[in-house]
Amino acid sequence: MSEKTEDTGSGRQSRGAAASVQSVDRAVSVLEILARHTDAGVTEIAEELGVHKSTAFRLLGVLEARGLVSQEQDRGKYYLGPGVLRLAGAAASRLDISQEGAPVCRELAEEAGETANIAVLDDDAAVNIMQARGSSSVTAQNWLGRRTPLHATSSGKALLAHQPKSVQESVLARKLPRLTDHTVVSPAELRAELRSVARNGFASARDELEIGLHAVAAPVRAHDGKVIGAISVSGPSYRLEEERLHEVAKRTVAAAQDLSRRMGYAY
Repeated sequence: MSEKTEDTGSGRQSRGAAASVQSVDRAVSVLEILARHTDAGVTEIAEELGVHKSTAFRLLGVLEARGLVSQEQDRGKYYLGPGVLRLAGAAASRLDISQEGAPVCRELAEEAGETANIAVLDDDAAVNIMQARGSSSVTAQNWLGRRTPLHATSSGKALLAHQPKSVQESVLARKLPRLTDHTVVSPAELRAELRSVARNGFASARDELEIGLHAVAAPVRAHDGKVIGAISVSGPSYRLEEERLHEVAKRTVAAAQDLSRRMGYAY
């Protein structure tokens, strides 16, 4: 008799656990529905879940109590609440740009056939933390770990263009080294170029760091919109002539947006 009682208890526990898992699955589905539709009523949510309205209402009540959904009082519609932002912010803060950027960098290098890099700001320089090489760049030099000047590189300009004015002016106030005859060292010219970079969404450098080297870069954003890095493509000037450079710039911007989304930024 006791053995039968134990089996019955075990069965109840299993059914209870299954019901709990189902409730969690449905609650997550509710959040996904609201993310897709911006807002939705109880009837709409119940229909998508395939449950009775009372079940959907209970799920929404629990989520609302936790701040994960909120309700528009005048329309009765539900939408994602501030609790979701707290969770998203906590998750995004743990994302690593080098880890998330590795597949994006490799794909960009393959598409462009040139060297792709991801750089971050380090005081007065851009530091390359990730590199991938395309089919045409097998003999290209290694930029990984190198500190490169902000005013003479596409990554540097992409990073600097989205820094506070105080940071920009601090860099412009220094004596900027002329690395080639094409390096922009005039504060006024560089200031104008940074405005153009911020407006157009990408930066370029033509023979400015080295003669014969062209590059384009686009900013990478974190979940809060702050620019935390730049992804670039570089190659010899005879392969990255003006028309192709413009085409590669489009691919680079798309890659930067992809990486930004991976970092939690919503366009």
